[in-house]
Amino acid sequence: MDAKIEHVSVILPVSNDPVIIGSVNSRKSLRRHWNQLSRFQKNLACIILAGVCIFYIIFFMLPFDDPSRSSEAIDPMEHIQIAPFKERHERFASSVVKEVKLTDSLANPPTEEARPVAKQQPEESLMQLEIVRNEPKEIVDNEENVLEENRRAPFAGAKDFKGPTNDRQRAVVEATLHSWKGYKEYAWGHDNLKPISMGYSDWFGLGLTLIDSLDTLYIMDLQDEFDEARAWVDKYLKFDVNREVNLFEITIRVVGGLLSAYHLSGDRMFLDKAIDLGNRLLPSFDSPSGIPFSDVNIGSLTAHAPKWSPDSSTSEVTTIQLEFRDLSRASENPIFENVAAKVNLKVHELDKNEGLVPIFINANTGHFRNFATVSLGARADSYYEYLLKQWLQTGKKNDDYLIEDYQQSIRGVLNQLVRTTPNEKHVYVGELINGKDFKPKMDHLTCYLPGTLLLGYKNGMPKTHLRLATDLLETCYQTYMKQPTQLAPEISYFNVNGESETDIYVKTNDAHNLLRPEFIESLYYFYAITGNRTYQDMGWTIFEAFNRYTKVKNGYTSIGNVKNPLNTRPRDMMESFWLGETLKYFYLLFSDDRNEIDLDKYVFNSEAHPLPIRDV
Repeated sequence: MDAKIEHVSVILPVSNDPVIIGSVNSRKSLRRHWNQLSRFQKNLACIILAGVCIFYIIFFMLPFDDPSRSSEAIDPMEHIQIAPFKERHERFASSVVKEVKLTDSLANPPTEEARPVAKQQPEESLMQLEIVRNEPKEIVDNEENVLEENRRAPFAGAKDFKGPTNDRQRAVVEATLHSWKGYKEYAWGHDNLKPISMGYSDWFGLGLTLIDSLDTLYIMDLQDEFDEARAWVDKYLKFDVNREVNLFEITIRVVGGLLSAYHLSGDRMFLDKAIDLGNRLLPSFDSPSGIPFSDVNIGSLTAHAPKWSPDSSTSEVTTIQLEFRDLSRASENPIFENVAAKVNLKVHELDKNEGLVPIFINANTGHFRNFATVSLGARADSYYEYLLKQWLQTGKKNDDYLIEDYQQSIRGVLNQLVRTTPNEKHVYVGELINGKDFKPKMDHLTCYLPGTLLLGYKNGMPKTHLRLATDLLETCYQTYMKQPTQLAPEISYFNVNGESETDIYVKTNDAHNLLRPEFIESLYYFYAITGNRTYQDMGWTIFEAFNRYTKVKNGYTSIGNVKNPLNTRPRDMMESFWLGETLKYFYLLFSDDRNEIDLDKYVFNSEAHPLPIRDV
């Protein structure tokens, strides 16, 4: 096929005279030249002319720095209070500065690929100040100094942290910043990050990861990150919304996180938020028995049993007392402590099996479910933890029924739940199915117990607690080391009568790892109480495994299979407790100062939020 060829006519002068550009005689009319052009050339000329006009309009006529535009804020999403991406955050403005713009948006965090990990001294704030009027340079400099001093001025009673002091702590800070960066970029203000799909998952729609992370950021001396999280809480965390929440989860994560941030920073705003939420949770206690309902709507102020069952988990109703007691004492309002203490007394009066409790309790009848499983894992674990920690929180009174219930329950554990594998002699804690039939199954959640037992021994509990703590810590460590990924499964089973070739084995459906903190928590207690750095080395091995198999481009993800390093099956979920608990315990475990959080002055709640110990 012959190609169509476009031709352009060129008329040359017939005269021998030189061609003179611009000569009247040699110039053709514009219309004639235009008519001689092909259609293609005409279209091209039009496009070029239009482009020149658009360029001129954009760069010479539109007012880019229109203040009315920069001050407008997009309304937050109705379902969840997310900071608008273009919102300007104004905070700690000095009276000597008439107009200040904060050029870094709280809701649109920086995307730098790298940033320093070690911070021996506070770095320049992420929120750089831009003075927007003409002033002599010395006046502007003075104003910037005043603003920085105001922003950095600690609140009364604030606890001072120096930041990481060694390479292992710096590595944990790096992991924290990596996780935080992904959360800011893809899930800011939402509950959990989905780091692979670059999205988010909401449970309550209350920024769980952000609130869980507050004290972690503060303890690591990540002041810039803490400040931007603080500002989101101040402006966007609202509880007057039509939303169903779980009493237990919202208490340990949000009430506990806000209270801890208040005690560490001294910032009253956190306490005010906690008081507001605490008041909205009180309808849970308006049940026929006094045992709180598990679910409450914080907008309509109505509560009910879970939709899937008439019963609540025992741990749900007995793992709110540390937070409610501290909320009463910080707010000087006894109502929170009173309602929670009544639950303690009610459960204390119920019949138990050597102090062991079933995993379900009914809020209407106030009784345990008959023939329910007895376990120190899911749905019951923190009941035992809070018996000891409440006793510590209130000054270790000798006649306190809480410590009596705790001691009795550990006797029940030793007598009915502790077993040893036949070959490798691993000591573990099993379960009683239907309240009587032993099952050699132990949740990873149970690995909180070694640390709790050692904490109790430090405060006067018998040596049998110490022996069980030491033996169980080793078993929990082996649940990690026996997997090729060196990461523990969610549930482990133990050989009883030779039914397995190995003493510790994992079923396919239980092989997932959710980035849980319980074993790292126990390692922290062992290091903090004994000073033995072997526990740091154990923790470092596990931290490296997390980095190897769960770190992804935009954070860390839970995985579906710890049994195969070539097929871990990432689950695209970074739970809030990764930043709130796991990384915090890693950081404290690797500290050169094992009293960085003094266990004689603070008690950690079930979500790793430290609350102060009082003498009354």
